Amino acid sequence: MVRAVDFLDELDVKILRVLQVDASLSLQDLSDRVGLSHTPCWRRIKKMEDRKVIRGRVALIDQDALQLGVTVLTTVRLKTYCADSTRGFEQLLARRPEIMDFFSISGADDYLLKIVARSVQAYERFLTDHILGLPIVESARSMVALKQLKSTTALPI
Repeated sequence: MVRAVDFLDELDVKILRVLQVDASLSLQDLSDRVGLSHTPCWRRIKKMEDRKVIRGRVALIDQDALQLGVTVLTTVRLKTYCADSTRGFEQLLARRPEIMDFFSISGADDYLLKIVARSVQAYERFLTDHILGLPIVESARSMVALKQLKSTTALPI
């Protein structure tokens, strides 16, 4: 078992494992599953929320159901590495809802983006209008995902 934070004990980890599978459980159901009574379970959750171990709770939505069936992994290489320019680039792209994941990476390229779109044509317009048109961008390479073999939000705890 991986213990990422020293203040987490076995019961905290059990709570996190259950919440990663179904955060919509009532507090009573969650308490029953981890073997705690209502109030201690609530206190542990509150402590983990206060310490930002639990950052929020969300609904996972099927992207195909919303006709967002194209996933593209895009690497971006910058022309310049001025702190103000890169910070502005990162802030601008971080606000784009099409970008699901955004990483600064090592290697030949500088960034890796996971982008969803309705079609390859919609992705191409996004790439042209919102990435390639930026003066700081030297190049971008796109890899269209053909099939998703695994997707999870659960961390290996």
